[in-house]
Amino acid sequence: MQYDETCLEYFLAHQEQLLPEPVAETMEEAEEFLEDCMAVVCKNLKEVKAYFEDQGADIEGMSLKDLEEASEVFALPDGRYLIVEA
Repeated sequence: MQYDETCLEYFLAHQEQLLPEPVAETMEEAEEFLEDCMAVVCKNLKEVKAYFEDQGADIEGMSLKDLEEASEVFALPDGRYLIVEA
């Protein structure tokens, strides 16, 4: 999957949301990390929910707001969502 500049910059700036220590310092390192994790970009929260359901995650009873606040879900400034399962 190709990650655009918005995804990479946002992940670089907010990676501590997911992990206690930074895993990337450059755009290239961020892209490598996201590729290694097979991170996914979703258009909206319904796609985020569908992704977790397809992965067999136990999200029963979670609202879309709960999903949006999950540590592995990054709300990008353009309205999309980046899911990073590290």
